[in-house]
This record gives sequence, C-alpha cells and structure tokens, in this order.
Amino acid sequence: MTKAGFCKYPMSDFKKIIATKDQIEEIVSRMAGQISERYMGKNLLVCGILKGAFVFMSDLVRHMSVPAKMAFVKASSYGSGASSSGDVKITEFSDLAECRDLDVLVIDDILDTGRTFCSLKEFFYAKGAADVEFCALLDKPERRELEIPVSYIGKKIENEFVVGYGLDHNERYRNLPYIGALNLSACE
Repeated sequence: MTKAGFCKYPMSDFKKIIATKDQIEEIVSRMAGQISERYMGKNLLVCGILKGAFVFMSDLVRHMSVPAKMAFVKASSYGSGASSSGDVKITEFSDLAECRDLDVLVIDDILDTGRTFCSLKEFFYAKGAADVEFCALLDKPERRELEIPVSYIGKKIENEFVVGYGLDHNERYRNLPYIGALNLSACE
C-alpha cells in the first residue's frame, strides 16, 4: 500500500498513464456540471453499468446538483479476455426495476463498440423510459461498430486496453485512482 492508501501495482504493468487522478477529477466535475444543467427539473434515473462504472458513477453523482434516483444494470460483452465478444448480455437490473416515464442516463466506464449502449437503449425504452441518454468516461472511437449518440464523453482515447478507476483486467486494477494503458504481456 502507498501512503495514500491505494494499492500499488508494478509500473511495468502499464505502457503509460492515460489519465491521472487530478485529470479524472476535472473530467468528472465538468461532466457533472453539464449533466446537472441538462436535467434540472427532470425526473432522472442514473443507471450505472456494473462493474466498471461503479467508481465513476459514484464520483459523478456526488458532483451533480440535481436530484436523481440510482440503479445499476449488469451488461457486458467482455468475458475474461481483453476484447469484446460482440454479444451483449443484460443479466441483472437492480431493485429499482421501474423506470416508466423517467429520464434515464446510462453511465459506463468506456464506450467501445457501441453494442452495449445500443442494447441498453432498447432495454430501457421497452421498460417505459421517457428518454434514454448515455454518459461514458472514456471513448475509443476506433473500435466503434454501431453508431449511437452519446451526450457526455469524458475523454477520447486510443485503441488500448485500459484499467484503473473501475476498469479491470480479470478483476484486477479497479481500485487504482488513475487510468493506465495495460501492458498485457506483463500481466500473463
């Protein structure tokens, strides 16, 4: 453990740092301001995609100045590997299963192929949502297979496998306060 209380992985696990703790805080604050302005006076449900978005969503909602209900959905196109299978599975929706007539803002750690967001858009509209918008901390436009409008993007990145701040590789690295490009050969 470092003196700040964060778990320390060897720096050889990373090619480079994509976003420092301070840069992430600036991004989250900016995005929270935009979201708060957009949803003032609305009946908002913020829904995080588990597990990767939990850290980002936690910080984001604490910076928002508008009331919101919270929910989580488990949806993934990744197994234990480093690339998407392309097959999105929605396996759980938290106990706040009623989203009828709510404005839903889906929060994710990273926008990659677009398949998860497209699947969730259909999912929430089928459950009666009044509106569905998306927010992603990171965007990998090179990987996009399906185009979907995303209202809030924190940072565009290159096509690298990234971890930290909720993002993982085989359930490791989520607890890092920064985001790094993983050196996959060092982690085998």
